[in-house]
Amino acid sequence: MNLSTRDLRAFLALAEQRSFTRAARQCHLSQSAFSALIKSIEDALGYRLFDRDTRNVELTPQGKLLEGSARRVLDNFDDMIDDFRGHAMLAKGRVSVAALPSIASGWLPGIFAEFRRRHPGVELELADVLSVPCLERVRSGRADLALASSGIPAQDLDARLLCNDRFHLVCRADHPLARQRELGLADLAAAPFIHLARSHSVRLQLERAFHPYPMKTVMEVEQLATVTGMIAAGIGITIVPALTLYEFERPDLVSRPLKIPGLVRRIHLITRRGMSLPPAAERLYALMLERRPGRRPTTAKNK
Repeated sequence: MNLSTRDLRAFLALAEQRSFTRAARQCHLSQSAFSALIKSIEDALGYRLFDRDTRNVELTPQGKLLEGSARRVLDNFDDMIDDFRGHAMLAKGRVSVAALPSIASGWLPGIFAEFRRRHPGVELELADVLSVPCLERVRSGRADLALASSGIPAQDLDARLLCNDRFHLVCRADHPLARQRELGLADLAAAPFIHLARSHSVRLQLERAFHPYPMKTVMEVEQLATVTGMIAAGIGITIVPALTLYEFERPDLVSRPLKIPGLVRRIHLITRRGMSLPPAAERLYALMLERRPGRRPTTAKNK
């Protein structure tokens, strides 16, 4: 037995109209074709569904039993189609993103705001975590995509370069390095340094770039806001990627771009290899590429 939604709609049309002529017209069929369709439904089920004479068409007890079930089936089917179309047309849906905290609080909010203006029915979910948890969230399916700074992506992940994030010195405006014409590794390594913890990929990049110069670390903290306060208090300097400079936008601080070989943070868009993105996630991915980060102006005075 194989009843289609077309069959069920024809059955309900006759149950509502109680007229073969009107029901056939509603279903855009000739009366003879409609009558043959109703007979084929009854034959498939093995029961008479309608009592009819020259004037009246009424549901049989078996027809009344089928009516309720048919309505539920078609309602569920229509809901399924509406839900599918809503996701496909971006009228609804959800996108889960994992992103480095510095990206999540700096560049990403503008992207999210633009996406929400375009697709207000789509929910956005964000996990602001470091690179390794970013990759794990994509790998496990908890995130559709990630913005992370990673070395060599795993074989089960795809990485597309979003931008190269250059590094800057940040120090107080009255620090000698703020006025020094040339900044070399030896000069920077000799200054008191406020570091992010080793769990941050930035810290590891700095140590590799400064080798063999040992860095004069005076403090190690977890949050960029803490680094900002310590620099403003005159405790030391730091070196950070350009996309984090918004954290240092204070009139008493300055930033200077550095040209140190190999010192660049590469931000990648990470997805699961061989897996298609949902429509909403695919659209957000495209928007991120369209709005790639450029050189960011800062109010921490650029020298």
